[in-house]
Formats: sequence, C-alpha cells, structure tokens
Amino acid sequence: MKIIFILLLIAGMSSCSKLVEVNPPSTSLTGSNVYSSDATAIAVVTGIYAQLGNQGDIASGLKSISLFCGLSADELTLYSGVTSFSYIDYYRNSLSVALSTGSDVWAGAYPLIYLCNSVISGVGASNNLTPAVKTELLGEALFLRAFFYFYLTNLYGDVPLVLSTNYKQNAQMSRTPQAQVYQQIITDLTNAQNLLSSNYLDGTLLATSPERLRPNKWAATALLARVYLYMQKWSDAESQADLIINDSSMFRLSKIDMAFLRAGLGNSEAIWQLQSAVSAVVTNTFDAFIFVIPSSGLNSVSHPVYLSQGLVQSFDTADLRRTHWVDSVVVKGIVYYFPYKYKVSAIKTPVSEYSMVMRLGEIYLIRAEARAQQGNIAGAQADLDAIRARAGVSNTNVNDQISLLAVIAHERRLELFTEWGHRWLDLKRTQAVDSIMSVATPNKGGTWNPDWELFPLPLTDLQSDNKLTQNPGYN
Repeated sequence: MKIIFILLLIAGMSSCSKLVEVNPPSTSLTGSNVYSSDATAIAVVTGIYAQLGNQGDIASGLKSISLFCGLSADELTLYSGVTSFSYIDYYRNSLSVALSTGSDVWAGAYPLIYLCNSVISGVGASNNLTPAVKTELLGEALFLRAFFYFYLTNLYGDVPLVLSTNYKQNAQMSRTPQAQVYQQIITDLTNAQNLLSSNYLDGTLLATSPERLRPNKWAATALLARVYLYMQKWSDAESQADLIINDSSMFRLSKIDMAFLRAGLGNSEAIWQLQSAVSAVVTNTFDAFIFVIPSSGLNSVSHPVYLSQGLVQSFDTADLRRTHWVDSVVVKGIVYYFPYKYKVSAIKTPVSEYSMVMRLGEIYLIRAEARAQQGNIAGAQADLDAIRARAGVSNTNVNDQISLLAVIAHERRLELFTEWGHRWLDLKRTQAVDSIMSVATPNKGGTWNPDWELFPLPLTDLQSDNKLTQNPGYN
C-alpha cells in the first residue's frame, strides 16, 4: 500500500507544470518515511523511469524530445492536416510564449529533478536501507539529475540549478550560467560512476538482469563522454568513450536489425533503455507508436509526422540504414517515408523492443569526433568506419581534419536520426544551426530567427519568479 501512495505522489508531482510551484509533500509517506525501506525507496526512483516511459500524452514531457527536436530541426515533416499549435510552432520554429509552446521539456524535467533531489537527500540520510541498495539509488538519482540538466541547458541555455527540495528557495531562483550547470553535471556523473554497479541490475538492485533498464556505471560514462564532447573537452570525451568501447565483453555493435531490440534479446549495443509504462495498452515503444505510419496514412493525432526529403535523400543507395531503419507507405499516390528503427507498432503485442536512450553507435561517433579534433585522423577513421561497416557503406576516403569532421557530422545525422534530439543539438553545438535552418525553416512555412535556437521559458514561471528572464527573441 505504501508503494501505491508513493507512486500516486510521483504522478501528482510530475504533472506540475511550474518549476516555482513544486509544492512541499503533503502525505505522511514522504521525507524520511519514504526512505525507511528498500521497497519504498526503490519505488520512488522506479517511478521516475515510469514517467519517462509513459506514452499516455505524446504532446508533453521528456518522452517527446525526439519528436519536438525532430520537428524543430530538418528531420521531420509535419502532416498538413495537423491543427495543434504546439506541433506547428515547433515545426515552423515559431514557438510562442503566450501559448506556452516550447516549455514541454522544462515542465517535464523540473518535477523529476525535485524527485532526484529528494532521493539524494532522503537516501543519503537514511540508516535503514541495505547498503548496496542505498549506494545504487544515490548513483541513479545523481545520474538522472545530470541527464535532465543536460537537456534543459541544451534546449534553454542558462537554467536555474535546483539542487535541493527547499521549495521556497527554489521558487525564487535566477538562471545559472551554462558553464556552472555543466560543471554540476560532470560532478554528478563522476560521483554516479563511483557509486553505480558495472553490472545491470533488476528492480531489487541486488541481482543482475539481462535487461539494461536501470542506469549503471556505463550509462554514466556514456553521458559523461557526450557532455565532454559538447564542452569541447576532446581528450576527456575520448577517454570516457574508450572505457565503453574497450569493454567488448559487455558492448558490441549489433546487427542492423537488432540495434533497437531489448537487451534481453541479445542486443549488446544498448547502454540504457526505457521500458514503456503502458506497452500492453499501446505498443512496445513511443517511437513506433508515433512514427510508424499505417496503411491508412497520416492523421493529426497519432501519426502527425514523416521524414523530411532532405534526410531520406542523404543516404547512399547501399546504406543498410536506409533500407532497414526507414520504411514508407503510399497513400493516394504519395510516398511517405517514416522512421523504422522501432518496428513493433501493433497494440497488445509481446515486448521485443525498448526505447533506446543511449547506445554504442553514438559512443563510436563521439570518439571519432574527439579523435579528429585532436588530429588523430587514423583513429577517427577507424571509429567512423566501424559505424559505416555495420551500415554496409565503404570506408571513408577523406584524410584531412576538416573533411573528416564534415563526414562525421553527416554520419551522426544518418545514424542518430529521430533519437533524443541529436540532430537539433548537433546543429547548435557545431554552430551550423543558422546556415541549415535559414534554408529549412522557410521550406517549413516559417521564418528563421537565430535567437530561436533556444526554446522559450514558460510564461507562468516568469510571472511567478521575478528573478527569471526570458530568452532573447521571445516577446
């Protein structure tokens, strides 16, 4: 019964839309009581994963990063029959403060960060937990907090760095410089590496699991490699990627059609996956539910997008990613291409796919870029060609740094399309966003403004917290 109450608490907190109004807990099963037993403490963190795996509302929350960033970039085309201003505003790069479009990730992340802070404080102070469980929960909470802040700072820029459950203090916070946010992310991930097991654990945190649903040391290492890449700390990014790639007993590139299966089915590429919270009702993954277009065609609710022609035409004809990760449907004589990384879209089907959050393919590309930036051309080529070989594409023949970095950027586009916003974030971090979007946005019916590479802060938070300021370009 306690676990049910805790999960209800989590659901209520996660539905809050405002950073500044995450209220103090109101039940007796919070604070120290929640963290008095392994079962209830684990339930709090498991509830965070349930929120991330929830497919119930495709228009809000962190689970839509792939959709919203894909619309914002040049990956997805919006169905002309869509009337939702949220989808339209992301697609045309015309996010509206008045209509609160663009604040979805902000609204989804901060209540979950509050929970992470609660776990860090409550578990750390508890003397009743099994030591191994206590260590794992602290590591998971630190990892998750870093994960949420990574997306917040990359989508919104400087963001309030909330590190406590003091709701009165949190209600009047100003924006923290991105450099400081990144430093906190690094601190959290480094601590998580030291706390988390190198094995994948089950829901008890005491036994190993063939699935890779709870982040472990390797997930923290993968995210740290990505963070160092974004910070242009090339040597650090390479060294973190080395740790994962060199452990070939744990991680190997899977065959093209196995890359998005459950780890329990032999997918050794997975580093961290999410289980759908409602797979029995909808489908294995949110990606298949939203992206796989049925023979009946597109519609404005459940299948509102398809792949852009620019992306589809970027693949070589021999590229297995084009034939295995892209599919199409013909409706009234028009061919619509859609992401087909996740193939199980039917409802109430056996679960063979979990949503991939981080995988080995990205780590090879991180190391390739880090090596190229340091002048290690041969090493960068080797990593790049590992990805190309899996895709059935011949080895790269470029051997100068500038050309090689361009090829790596191209490979990231083809390898990571519609996965957790990689394309949108890559355009921004490599300073290519203006040149690409100044062409892409008009083709989508909008007008590009360089300020719009950052999403707007929600108006409600700005009105409630006079220390917050809006991003440039939003009235």
